[in-house]
Amino acid sequence: MEAVVVDAGSKLLKIGFASPDQDPALVSILTILFIMQTKMKRVLEDGDGGGDVLMVEEVTADPVVRGFIRDWDAMEDLLRHVLYIDLGWEVGDEGQILFAEPLFTPKAIREQLVQLMFETFNVSGFYASEQVVLSLYAVGRISGCTVDIGHGKIDIAPVCEGAVQHIASKRFQIGGIDLTNLLAQKLKKSNPLVKIDISEVEKLKEQYACCAEDQTSFEETENKCPTETHTLPDGQTITIGRGGYIVGEALFEPSILGIEEYGIVEQLVRSISSVSSENLRQLLENTMLCGGTASMTARSSFPPACLINLPDTLGFEERFQKEANLCSSSIRPSLIKPPEYMPENLSKNSAWMGGAILAKVVFPQNQHVTRGDYDETGPTIVHKKCF
Repeated sequence: MEAVVVDAGSKLLKIGFASPDQDPALVSILTILFIMQTKMKRVLEDGDGGGDVLMVEEVTADPVVRGFIRDWDAMEDLLRHVLYIDLGWEVGDEGQILFAEPLFTPKAIREQLVQLMFETFNVSGFYASEQVVLSLYAVGRISGCTVDIGHGKIDIAPVCEGAVQHIASKRFQIGGIDLTNLLAQKLKKSNPLVKIDISEVEKLKEQYACCAEDQTSFEETENKCPTETHTLPDGQTITIGRGGYIVGEALFEPSILGIEEYGIVEQLVRSISSVSSENLRQLLENTMLCGGTASMTARSSFPPACLINLPDTLGFEERFQKEANLCSSSIRPSLIKPPEYMPENLSKNSAWMGGAILAKVVFPQNQHVTRGDYDETGPTIVHKKCF
């Protein structure tokens, strides 16, 4: 049985086998995407008597919050379902597992995770590596700078020879969910009589979010952005306005979110600038954007009927590179262009793919935490063998 690779985010769980019979760059992704904000039913006994009378209470569980596991019971239930039912693990014959971990994961969470894997799931081997490193592995790099825009956080991390430069790395407690909430606020303002479910706002964000060519163009959308209409599944019609542009601009102007921080490009430049000069060129020439928000497209990719009178737009990567080109020539980040044979959704699944590549190395070469290692040392062994 091949190793299982897990990338647990605040919105999605990405999990599948790391296939050993394909080239790492073409590894078959048996990826199961589970929405993390799932409705979990807990059956409770009715306290008024009859033990045979049951009441079902729906509870919204968030196993992962801002990148870190918070509800361990929910995570255990989710993994048990996926590993044993969907992936076909059998009790008593569990395999090896590799986890992609977010930047700055607390030691206590790492230890609790390895403890869960060995004591509850009885895995035969365990390994963990940081998402920002794995994303670079996915494009064949061991050095570079990763900008990971997740559902609940943004991580910016320089990586030199496979080692994260934690002192120069930055984490921001904003992400895709905050952009979704921002769009919800704008839609509520322009459509006060319509109640829009947050899950529907998420879909609208994916469809309409885009970037203006620059800050000046964004400011012009206030006057020349046409009123677009959208029909919701329940038949109600809403106006979108410039909400899509505001979502894209918020990453470059965090003040839109009410946050006093530099924009994402300036944050990257400041992060790279704090690394020793001997590694500067490698980092600048190998900057990678990943996460679902990074795949935001220009509106030109939409049907022509949607483009009438729309201001010019850019995809997030294009706007990012355009802003980066305005930086001083001595420190001007350049985005990695993935090989053409890589899947189109690489930016969304890069950490998982990098984990699948790494799993083909660490487990065959016995670099992982074994059952013997765990029994001898306990959960703290994860700090010695995985990082």
